[in-house]
Amino acid sequence: MLSLGNPQLLWLMVPVVITGLYLIMKGAKTGLVESRIIVAALLVIALASPYNLVIRTNMDETPDIVVISDETSSMALFKEGVASRLYEALTAKTPTTLVKVSGDKTSLGDAIVQYSSGDNQIVIVTDGNNNYGKNLEDSLKFAKDSGTTVYAVQPEIKTNDMSIEITGDKTVVVGNENLFEIIVSQAGDTTVSYRIEVYADDKLLRSGTFSQSTREKTIQVKHFFEALGAHTLSATLTPLDEDKDPINNVFYKSVYVVPKPKILLIADETTSPLAQIIYNLYDVSSTDRLSDINDKKVVVLDNKRVNSLSQKDVSTLKKYVTDGHGLVVVGGELAYDYGDYLNSSFEELLPVMSKPTEWRGGRNVVLVLDVSGSTLYASHIKKNETWVPVENNILDIIKANAINILTDEDLKDADVAVIAFGTDAVKVSDDFEYVGISSNVERIELKIRELTPGEKGLTSLNEGILLAKEMISNLEGEKNIIIISDGEIAESYDSSLEILNQLNNDVKIYFIHTTLNPPYFNQSLAKKLMIEVGGTYMNVINDERANLVFEEIENPPDYEAVLLYAFPLIEYNPNHFITRNMEIAGNITGYNDVTPKAGADRIIITTTGKPVLTTWRYGLGRVAALTTDNGEGGGNRWSSQMYSGSNSKLTSSMINWAIGNPRAEQGAVLEGLDTWLGTPVTLTLTMYEEGLTPELTLNNEPIELSMTGKNTYETTIDPKRTGLHYVSGYPVAVNYALEYLDVGLNEELPMFIKANGGKTYTEQEARAFLLEDARTNSQRIVREPLSLKMYFILAALGLFLVEIIIRRIREIQEAKRAEKAHS
Repeated sequence: MLSLGNPQLLWLMVPVVITGLYLIMKGAKTGLVESRIIVAALLVIALASPYNLVIRTNMDETPDIVVISDETSSMALFKEGVASRLYEALTAKTPTTLVKVSGDKTSLGDAIVQYSSGDNQIVIVTDGNNNYGKNLEDSLKFAKDSGTTVYAVQPEIKTNDMSIEITGDKTVVVGNENLFEIIVSQAGDTTVSYRIEVYADDKLLRSGTFSQSTREKTIQVKHFFEALGAHTLSATLTPLDEDKDPINNVFYKSVYVVPKPKILLIADETTSPLAQIIYNLYDVSSTDRLSDINDKKVVVLDNKRVNSLSQKDVSTLKKYVTDGHGLVVVGGELAYDYGDYLNSSFEELLPVMSKPTEWRGGRNVVLVLDVSGSTLYASHIKKNETWVPVENNILDIIKANAINILTDEDLKDADVAVIAFGTDAVKVSDDFEYVGISSNVERIELKIRELTPGEKGLTSLNEGILLAKEMISNLEGEKNIIIISDGEIAESYDSSLEILNQLNNDVKIYFIHTTLNPPYFNQSLAKKLMIEVGGTYMNVINDERANLVFEEIENPPDYEAVLLYAFPLIEYNPNHFITRNMEIAGNITGYNDVTPKAGADRIIITTTGKPVLTTWRYGLGRVAALTTDNGEGGGNRWSSQMYSGSNSKLTSSMINWAIGNPRAEQGAVLEGLDTWLGTPVTLTLTMYEEGLTPELTLNNEPIELSMTGKNTYETTIDPKRTGLHYVSGYPVAVNYALEYLDVGLNEELPMFIKANGGKTYTEQEARAFLLEDARTNSQRIVREPLSLKMYFILAALGLFLVEIIIRRIREIQEAKRAEKAHS
């Protein structure tokens, strides 16, 4: 199809035609004038820069390959020489470079970034356990964006190894129960047995013999620390089966025990189940009005009307939270929607608005994504009169739009399924998944990012629609099918139309047509299809994103009439600090009906979608809105089950989250993490009292401090032995080198490699197929503009010459006839 670079120049045709007509009217020869008009028209078209887009395929038969060999300490578990043998096999056929990464740190990410030149391909021979430098996933994405494909070769494991680790909080509160996890990892997946002993200082907490056939096993240990200051947790693993290296069989964790944080409870009821839990765990002062809060870590406001706080109190609380403290607001019959919080100055602090949550359930969406071979095409676009290459192919645009829709605010309470189609259609997601939970969104998003096109796959839209129809037809509620495709649907148009016409009228159809500028395929077919079925058509070009607008779902007529005597609780965000390592089980019989604000994090909700616990950050501080009551009165109030059994941990987790750092802001406070042998650790010293001299010692030797802010200092230490080290009495545990923590193959590596366009091989597979795959991936299909300007100039010149020759021939003939007439 002919296109013009400067179509506005076609307006020059107008004066050409007008001039020609004028000359004809003045008696000029019609044939001559018409000939000159055509010549001028051809020249005007040439000036308008005519062009066609042509497909060109480039493939390098001898692609440049860099083999990165991971020869760090953790690779001792695997068959040796894989990278060298692969290098020898490749270098005989194509230019190949061998790079080695060695030592007690694996910096794969750094090596990938360093050798990604855009005109080469990289092969990493590794266990995939990157533990130093740039993030591996980010580095793979960098390589992909630069034009370098990264492959992985996973060597065969030859011997097993086990490692042990302790996880949990370092700073804990005296007298409170603390949960620690002992994680045992093995390189293989065979059944192994071992004995474990866990000590807190010199006290044995747990011992026993365990077995596992999985790569990882978690053993929980609980402990109360009754003395303030530094303590040590240690875990020793004694293998009863094969274990390559004992270096990672002992783990130390430092624990620093601090006094109970000071809490201010503002409540009329100080005997409620909520209050009793708080009294048992913290240093609590209670009052019915806001009083001195300067030394308090958290303020708990329990079932208070907004008029119980003066404007000065609200201003004080805002500054208090903004400066880094916590606020917990508990509901009840005097709070939130019953306490006139709506539109008040106090409500500005809260993560919720005191008005009923809009019912947003009942929305079902199927994303039907095109991954056919045509989505691989790349092209050029015109920017500022210059043709420049497009960075992404159409599939990248399809995936970006799918993820954009997935995270749309209108779909936050929807059920979403994802289908991919090329020649056939397959489910990408596990049927419909609720996208109101962030972990579900992240999982679906990762699966979408991993999609790769079939190199020669057809665009069988009918297969995708048929699968979507099967999934959505029998569902209740709003039904939406969203097709995202490059629009090359000519072969499947009729069958797609037939299937769409079979759908019920309650299914809404959207077609997001993703194109580059200029488009490759006939745009009219996708638009025509939507017109015929009454769907919605949208065209997005290059980096544009579709902006779908969903109609608001009305409450079902009987929604408000449903009378529930108990509302089961569910964890809306199971990965939050408050809900981790916790199973919520139970009901409430009432709640304050509120609406979460934008940016708030819903933690606990009822099965009807009503928020029960919502959090957010306000300035440097934290605010939690518990929109049910304090449990006072047993079964006569709303939430007695929330404060009994294992559910009681929710209260302490909520308060601990609001506290943040439980250490008192007084005197000199030193903080820092545990570390690994060979990995320096930074400690931060904060001076809360003037007149104190900032000084620290390690092994009775003074440490140099650097001032990083007002009353804030930092120092870095790098102990040379494992065990506990004390910096002016503050404990820092140093464990085996980080290289020995993750043993065996990184099970996420193939996923990361595939998501960025590469493949993962065994050694035998790599020697057989890698070079051919590298050649295929060196192939670039591009559409480039082919200028037709010269053809129009030559046509004009040819026509002009023909006209001159014809005219000259006629003149000669007329001259001869004249000579004969005279003779």
